[in-house]
Amino acid sequence: MTAVDTKTAVSPEELQAKAWAGFKGEDWKKNIDVRDFIQKNYTPYTGDESFLKPATEKTKALWKFLDENYLAVERKQRVYDVDTHTPAGIDAFPAGYIDGKPAGETQDDVIVGLQTDVPTKRAMMPNGGWRMVEQAIKEAGKEPDPEVKKIFTRYRKTHNDGVFDVYTRRIKVARHNKILTGLPDAYGRGRIIGDYRRVALYGVNELIARKKADKDSIPYRNDFTEDEIEHWIRFREEHSEQIKALKQLLKLGQEYGLDLSRPAQTAKEAVQWTYMGYLASVKSQDGAAMSIGRLSAFFDVYFERDLAAGLIDESDAQEIIDNIVMKLRIVRFLRTLDYDQIFSGDPYWATWSDAGFGDDGRPMVTKTSFRLLATLTLDHLGPGPEPNITIFWDPKLPEGYKRFCARISIDTSAIQYESDKDIRAHWGDDAAIACCVSPMRVGKQMQFFGARVNSAKALLYAINGGRDEMTGMQVIDKGIIDPIQPEADGTLNFEKVKANYEKALEWLSETYVEALNIIHYMHDKYAYESIEMALHDKEVYRTLGCGMSGLSIAADSLSAIKYAKVYPIYNKDAKGTPEYVEGADDDLIVNYKTVGEFPVYGNDDDRADDLATWAVSTVMGQIKRLPVYRGAVPTQSILTITSNVEYGKNTGSFPSGHKKGTPYAPGANPENGMDSHGMLPSMFSVGKIDYDDALDGISLTNTITPDGLGRDEDERIKNLVGILDSGNGHGLYHANINVLRKEQLEDAVEHPEKYPHLTVRVSGYAVNFVKLTREQQLDVISRTFHQGAVTD
Repeated sequence: MTAVDTKTAVSPEELQAKAWAGFKGEDWKKNIDVRDFIQKNYTPYTGDESFLKPATEKTKALWKFLDENYLAVERKQRVYDVDTHTPAGIDAFPAGYIDGKPAGETQDDVIVGLQTDVPTKRAMMPNGGWRMVEQAIKEAGKEPDPEVKKIFTRYRKTHNDGVFDVYTRRIKVARHNKILTGLPDAYGRGRIIGDYRRVALYGVNELIARKKADKDSIPYRNDFTEDEIEHWIRFREEHSEQIKALKQLLKLGQEYGLDLSRPAQTAKEAVQWTYMGYLASVKSQDGAAMSIGRLSAFFDVYFERDLAAGLIDESDAQEIIDNIVMKLRIVRFLRTLDYDQIFSGDPYWATWSDAGFGDDGRPMVTKTSFRLLATLTLDHLGPGPEPNITIFWDPKLPEGYKRFCARISIDTSAIQYESDKDIRAHWGDDAAIACCVSPMRVGKQMQFFGARVNSAKALLYAINGGRDEMTGMQVIDKGIIDPIQPEADGTLNFEKVKANYEKALEWLSETYVEALNIIHYMHDKYAYESIEMALHDKEVYRTLGCGMSGLSIAADSLSAIKYAKVYPIYNKDAKGTPEYVEGADDDLIVNYKTVGEFPVYGNDDDRADDLATWAVSTVMGQIKRLPVYRGAVPTQSILTITSNVEYGKNTGSFPSGHKKGTPYAPGANPENGMDSHGMLPSMFSVGKIDYDDALDGISLTNTITPDGLGRDEDERIKNLVGILDSGNGHGLYHANINVLRKEQLEDAVEHPEKYPHLTVRVSGYAVNFVKLTREQQLDVISRTFHQGAVTD
C-alpha cells in the first residue's frame, strides 16, 4: 500500500472550498438547494448577441466528422447500429469518443461521454419489456442475443409483463379500439428531470451522504398501519437503489478520467459534471422524454467567475456549450417502427428550458442563454431538434434577447415558447419543461406520464351508445350510454349529444386512470429510475400527467350540431363508401351530413371556443374525482406529439366534416385550415383554455410564411416578437413557431438529400423533417400556413 502524504493530500473540505470560492450565499451550502445558489449568484444580461464568438475550428471539425461518419449513415438506414448483447446500465459500456481515438489522443475532449461506446449506437433496455426490444432489434436488421432473451423472458420479469398481468378487460378493449393509445406500458415512461446540476455543485460523495441520511430519517414504528409499513419499506428500498446508482455514476466518471466525487471547480467541469449526471440517466432509462432541465443560469455563474479570473475567454465558453449540445444531439434509444408512428422522428426530448423571470423580478436571461441559441446557427452546429430548446417567454424579457430568439426562430424553426407567467405562478422560478409542455420543479417534482386519450373518438361513442364506429364493437358496456335517436326532422339534438358525450368522457377518464395506476405501479416495481430519483429531494411531489387529443374536432362537431343541422348516416346506407363497416349493425352511425354554417374553433369566436374550454374543464373535473397511485395530483395536457396521424387513421368521420382516416390537428390546434383569420386569432382561441384545467400544458403549433411575417429580416423579427407578446398577453401557454414555405417542404418530401438538417416544429418538439414518415410529412404540409398575424 502506498503511503499518503498528509502534507499534500487535499481534504474534501478544501476541495469544496476551492470549488465554491467567490460564490455568495449560505443556505445552499447547508441544504441541497440549487435554486438558492442560482438566485444568489447569477448575473442577468440585458444586451444583445454582439459578444458571441463563432464555433472553434476544433468544434467544427468534430461536428463534420460526426455528421459524415454517423449521422449521414442514419439518414440512409434509420439505425446506425445496435448492441444486442449488453443490457444497458450506467456503467455497462467502456468509454467512447466521437472520433474513435483513445483518451489522450482524441479531439473529443471538451465535453466527454457517449451513451454507449460508439456514437449513435443504440443499447437495449429490456427492463421495460422484452417484446419491444426484440422487435426493435429485428427491425434494425439484427438478431437478439439468445442468452439475454432467456434472462428477460424466463428469469427477470419486466414492466410490460407486470402491466399486462393486471390489465382489466375494459382497458384491453379500449386499447384494441384505439380510444386509449400510446400508453407507456411497453416503453419507459420518462418525464422525470433529475437535478443534474447537483452533481456539479455538490459532488457525488456529498449526494451519497445525504441520501444515506434520508434513508435512515424515518424510523420503523410498531404502530404503523399496513399502508405505512409498505410505504416505509418502499422508501428504504428506493433510497438504496438511488445510492447504488450514485456509486455507479462515480464509476462512470472514472471511466472517463473524471473525479465526480467532488464539486466542479471550473465552468468546464460544471458543464461536464452536469452532463455526466444526465448521461447516467440516458444510459439506464429510455423514457419517452428524457429532459435535461434548466441549466443556462447555473452554468453562467461558473462562466462569469472563470471569465473574470482570466481562466477562459468567450471562445472557450462557447466551445463548451457547443460541445454539450453536440453530445445531446446524438443520444439514441432503441425504438420500434410502431413507436415511431406515435413519436415520430426519433425524438427523446432533451428539453433545455431557459429565460423567464425570477420571483424577485430579475430576468433569468444570461449570456449563456445567448450561447445556447447560437448553437443553432450556421456559425456553430446549425439547426437541430435536440436539445428541445424551450424559452419561458414574457413580454418584459430584455428586448435584445427577444429579438435574438425571433431571429433564430425565423432562421431555424427550432425553438418553442411557453408562458413564464403561468409556469412561475404554479411551479416557481426553478421549473423546467419535461418533454414538450409539462412543467415541474427541478429536483422536487416528477410526473407519472400518461400519454393521452382519443377524446374526439369518445364523441362518436356518445352518439353510437358506446360502439366503435370503425369496428362496430361494443366498447362501453350496454346500458351506460344509450345510442342517440335523431329528432323528428332527422337531426341530432345538441343537448342530448352533449349529455351523452359527458358520460362517454367519464367512462373514458375512469378507464384511463385505472390503466395509468397499473402502469406506474409496475414501472416503479420493475423499471425504477434510480439515478434520476437520486437527484431529487427525499420527498417528491408527484403529478399524474393525463392528456386529451382531438379537441378541435370535438369542439367543431359540437358546434356543427348546435348551430347547423347534422343528419346521421347509418351503416346500412353507407355501402360503397369508405365509412361502411363490414359485418357491423345496420344502425351504427358511420357518417354525417351537415347542412348550414357553424362557427369553428380557432378564429377567436366564443361560440366555438367555449365548447373547447368546456370539454377540457369537464375531463379535468372527472379525473380529479378518481383515486390515483401514490397520491399523485392529476393534471392533463392538450398535446398529441405526432400521434395525431395515428389517431386519425383509427377514427371515423365527424359532424364537423373531418373525414375518416385523416390526421387530427396537433395538440390544442384548431382543425387544419379552419383557423382562417390569421395567426393571432388562432392563438387567442387557444389562450381561452384555462391553464388551471390543463396544468400539464396546452400546445399550439403555428406556421407562418416568411412573407406573412414581413418584407425583410428586421420587419419579420419585429413582427414575430409582437405576435409572441400578444399571444402571451391573451393567455397563450405554448407556441411552436415555424417560419416556412409550403413549397420548401414539398420539395423536401421528394428530394430529402437536399435537406438533411431541415427542422420543423410539430406538437411540442422539433424534428428533422426528413426523418418523419411520409404520412407525417404530408400531415405537416396539410396544416394551416398563415399569411399574416391577422387576415380577413
